[in-house]
Amino acid sequence: MLDARRLALLAEVARAGSIAAAAQRLAFTPSAVSQQLAKLERDVGASVLHRHARGVTLTPVGEALLVHAETIAGELRGAEAVLRAEPARLAVGTFASAGTALVPAALAEFRRAHPAVALRLLDLEPPAGYDLVRSRELDLLITHRYPGAPLPDARGLTRSLLRAERFRLILPPDHPKARARRLTLESLTGEEWISGSPGVPNRACLDQLADAAGLTLGVTYETRDYQVILALVEAGLGIAFVPESVLDRAGTARVEVRDVADARPARDIFLVHHRRPGELVTEMVDRLSRPAGPRSRSARRRL
Repeated sequence: MLDARRLALLAEVARAGSIAAAAQRLAFTPSAVSQQLAKLERDVGASVLHRHARGVTLTPVGEALLVHAETIAGELRGAEAVLRAEPARLAVGTFASAGTALVPAALAEFRRAHPAVALRLLDLEPPAGYDLVRSRELDLLITHRYPGAPLPDARGLTRSLLRAERFRLILPPDHPKARARRLTLESLTGEEWISGSPGVPNRACLDQLADAAGLTLGVTYETRDYQVILALVEAGLGIAFVPESVLDRAGTARVEVRDVADARPARDIFLVHHRRPGELVTEMVDRLSRPAGPRSRSARRRL
């Protein structure tokens, strides 16, 4: 039978990226960590780590064990917390735009209801965070999946769809196409687009739309920050697709908001937690799942 502590140690080393970093985090010596991993490899009958000058990476066997190792590390951490009678806490991970639009009101309500609970918020860009939920460093993860992107492995966890959020096209208010009766992707091929760099989810989504239509869309300004995108569009420098929640928080942003007839992308927003969540996690899920308030009318819209 595999030793649970050694599997948990594998998860810590995988997260830290090196034996030395994991040892420092756990207050062990590197040689002690190496010895326990060597024993794990003997138990498994195969190598679980590739050791190199910059640290370590997992072998295919190590990758196969990692999900189980993270789950075991989380269960051990939870058991130790019970034995130490640690005060109640809630650790939430979220991506940037959800951290602006979805999380503050829910956290504020939660804080008023539970002033003694220790709250923690981590900024995590998807697909990061699943391992932290498994290891119980996070109690709840708010994450997303853009069109065409694969969903991370959620074995041992519960992943539920919170909402599907559509994207809207934003243009400077004085843009020549701001008053067009109908917009298509083809009609926007000569425009200067604002999106992330190649591989960033919003850019991958834009490239997928263009490829499906057999078009080329020129990205002139590269940023993954939607607040920067709003500012650039407001300054008249280009056009962009942005999630509706970003527009809800736009404040005084002076942009024209439109739909594109043949391109209506949306991203799925998920909540991820353990299969047996505690009462605090369940309450936070309920708060996040409530319908959003009235839409901001500060941005100019032409539908």
